[in-house]
Amino acid sequence: MKKICYSLVLIFCLLALVACSSDGEETSSSGESGGKDGATTVWAWDPKFNIAALEMAEEYYDGEEKVELEIIENAQEDIIQKLNTGLSSGTMKGMPNIVLIEDYRAQSFLQSYPDAFFDISEYINPDDFAPYKIATTSLDGKQYGLPFDSGVTGLYVRTDYLEEAGYTVEDLTNITWQEYIEIGKEVKAKTGKDMLTLDPNNLGELRIMIQTAGAWYVEEDGTTPYIAENEALKKAFKIYKEMMDANIVKINSDWSQFVAAFNSGDVATVPTGNWITPSVKAEASQSGKWAVVPTPKLSVEDSVNASNLGGSSFYVLNIDGKEKAAKFLANTFGSNTEFYQELVTEIGAIGTYLPAAGGEAYNQPDEFFGGQKIIADFSEWTDSIKGVNYGMHTYAIDDILSVEMQNYLDGKDLETVLKDAQAQAEAQIK
Repeated sequence: MKKICYSLVLIFCLLALVACSSDGEETSSSGESGGKDGATTVWAWDPKFNIAALEMAEEYYDGEEKVELEIIENAQEDIIQKLNTGLSSGTMKGMPNIVLIEDYRAQSFLQSYPDAFFDISEYINPDDFAPYKIATTSLDGKQYGLPFDSGVTGLYVRTDYLEEAGYTVEDLTNITWQEYIEIGKEVKAKTGKDMLTLDPNNLGELRIMIQTAGAWYVEEDGTTPYIAENEALKKAFKIYKEMMDANIVKINSDWSQFVAAFNSGDVATVPTGNWITPSVKAEASQSGKWAVVPTPKLSVEDSVNASNLGGSSFYVLNIDGKEKAAKFLANTFGSNTEFYQELVTEIGAIGTYLPAAGGEAYNQPDEFFGGQKIIADFSEWTDSIKGVNYGMHTYAIDDILSVEMQNYLDGKDLETVLKDAQAQAEAQIK
């Protein structure tokens, strides 16, 4: 009788274990996303730009499956550190469903952690986006990033200073950097204003210059340093030094001094990304005194009057909930032209989704810029940006070049400067 009782107890326990196991599996599969209660988690920075865009996208989303975003704000540097720490440990625990990554850093993550990101090729049409963004957000023919904001650059010019110096806006349209320096000398002589402001520790201007020629710090493989024999980089170094020697540069040491230089009226032009527009317009007393023209180009073969500075894109992590996250991005940033009209109107974010460029919001005149349709102009210039492989080491090489640029300004021979930088880059990024 005892054996029968023991057997019944054992059977009951086994049934209970099976039931518990079944319950556990159901709980796991229902928690598809990285967020609580099925929410789709997103890591992003900048509440007034990127996060505001995500919140607007959530309102516009009209897919069949319900999506609730859990947006977690982090500083960009913190996102980089958390991604590297988590992904290098070999576990996806704690990772978000969607993460925003700056374009300069994207290839580093895609190549270092090839299984960590979800291929969204079948969810969007890459041909709908600016070609230069596709080069940055894809790897081995697979599309991993949803291209977001454009870092398309322009040359913001003070029309009143130019007029005082005897120039028109047309005189600065589609020029070379060499012509820019010559005009800068005249502007300085006749108005007393510097032509631009630069931070010697930030080589963003150098990156703008070399991308006009379709060149970068690395070769097309994205890993081999391309410095010593890089003609575009060599030309950009010369232009940078000529601007300094011509005494047309107002030095700044941080973002606040950079913005103050043009808000206070100390410089005649600002060559930078379109994202500076809200900061330029912040000084209301200068309304009607600004225009924007295409970025100057380097005097090298095939260079164009268009470039990029910054920009970022969304990536889906290869974890539970990846399909839902990809569908959300495709339904909003990947296809909704109406959404992009409000995005550019309310937030000022110029996306790289090409069908949206024909919308009404993109063709509105801006009275601050004398009625110029600057969004339409930036969108047109976006199409001309040369695609380059930013590779895996942009900021590491940037640090090396910053030091060597100072050596060059102090008198070191340019050929030696670039050879030394090449040797340091090869040793550092092996």
